[in-house]
Amino acid sequence: MANYGNPDYPELEDFGDATLTGDEGTTGYFRVDWFTPQGLGTWGDGRTIIMGTEGYIELRKYTDLARANSTDHVYWADREGEHYEHLAGKVGFPFFGELILDCLNRTEHAMTQKHAFLAAELCLKAQEQAVNLTLEWLRWPNQQRKEE
Repeated sequence: MANYGNPDYPELEDFGDATLTGDEGTTGYFRVDWFTPQGLGTWGDGRTIIMGTEGYIELRKYTDLARANSTDHVYWADREGEHYEHLAGKVGFPFFGELILDCLNRTEHAMTQKHAFLAAELCLKAQEQAVNLTLEWLRWPNQQRKEE
């Protein structure tokens, strides 16, 4: 984790990433940041990429960069070729409605309480083990933070 762009708020972590290895040898890389260039037509750029040995898929939630000011794009490549689907308006968000109903009705349809607590525990453990890149970056020779 790091604070690269907000020196006035040293407790803010505007960047974080992690690499994980599963029990069966699968790996995952995750990155979250608060950086949005001024020229981007939306706030934020949510992407998910899933790589496999037979192909990959990329989900672009908020923008089709430099092409269209629209949401919900899916790209994938497999043995048959390259593919694209624009899914805006074709898929819903059942999780959020179910989560609200769980809160109101004290049910566990969207996510069990055990699952929520495990997710929170994993977040706290990751935070505890995180390397503060801001401090490491400031230790590099001849490195100074640029003031905007």
